[in-house]
Amino acid sequence: MASPEPVRVAPDLEHEAVRLSGELFFDDSAAALWAELSRCAATAETGHSLNFDMSQVARVDGSVMAMLAHLRAGLQQRGVKSEFLGAAPEIQEIIHLYRGDVKVGRPKRRKARGTLDQIGEATMDVFGELKQVLSFAGQLAISVVDVIRKPRTANISDIMPLMERTGANALPIVALINFLVGLVMAFQSSEQLKRFGASIFLADLIGISMARELGPLMTAIVVCGRSGAAFAAELGTMKVNEEIDALRTMGFGPTRFLVLPRVLALMMVMPLLTLVADLVGVVGGMIVAGASLDISASSYFHEVQRAVKLWDMTSGLLKSMLFGLAIGLVSCQQGLATSGGAEGVGRRTTSAVVTTLFALILIDAAYVLFFRAFGL
Repeated sequence: MASPEPVRVAPDLEHEAVRLSGELFFDDSAAALWAELSRCAATAETGHSLNFDMSQVARVDGSVMAMLAHLRAGLQQRGVKSEFLGAAPEIQEIIHLYRGDVKVGRPKRRKARGTLDQIGEATMDVFGELKQVLSFAGQLAISVVDVIRKPRTANISDIMPLMERTGANALPIVALINFLVGLVMAFQSSEQLKRFGASIFLADLIGISMARELGPLMTAIVVCGRSGAAFAAELGTMKVNEEIDALRTMGFGPTRFLVLPRVLALMMVMPLLTLVADLVGVVGGMIVAGASLDISASSYFHEVQRAVKLWDMTSGLLKSMLFGLAIGLVSCQQGLATSGGAEGVGRRTTSAVVTTLFALILIDAAYVLFFRAFGL
């Protein structure tokens, strides 16, 4: 509804004012009123004033008052002095209801965080993460003891489906990666061995390296990026959706019900995947040996059989079981530590993959040094 007196700006340049009059309701004229007030506010300079003269306003509804209060707050944040002046008592009550008489300060500029502040926060984050890891380890130990005492309480039914997901479904990508690794290793080594007349030792190199080192490690890296990330994302989503709390409420311990089946499934499928990885890696080397070094398949496999001992295979399979244990524990721990919604799930999934890769390299180095110390 149009007001009797149009909105106008007083000519006083030092103390500019917008004089409002009539009955201000949120109707068809509200858009024109907002455009006029916004134009007036845009011309106001920092350090000056732009007050709203409400002395001639008879009535005002909540929508227009909210609009005026919002405009006044924006002016004050820009450093322009702005107040509602001359309002009748009933109008003043509406102004107070919509916080039109509350002083709004200018937004403070965020100061750059100091180096010590960042170091302190990072240190506290490390200790917080260590606390969560220790808590998870304690819960896992209690769950293992409970399962040993009462085997029927274990969630055995989930192990086979998990083995299918982490093992059978991962077989194509594991085979392809290790075949290419064997192929590339053979290409890189064939010229050097041929130069010294030791072409047949290509079979020794590929067989031993795949059995003891590359087969378990490359398989673990693939499973980490595939199944480890999936476990962390699954448990993280369950945590933020409060499904973990629901399991606790129903008497199902999340460690016993969710973590142990995943860890056991990975520990059982990793040796099987490693065997396949060793075989396809040796086949990749055989292709290069036949194409570049004119070594027959029978001679190649005979040399592999002669070079690769039973302990070479056994040590690689034991290492793969340790890798499966590390992937399962780290990914499940990161998943159960998730907080903060979808962003938290993504952050913990990334952390699970990075932490697991670091753990795999660390375990591999410790494994090699331990067996080298005993001459194995």
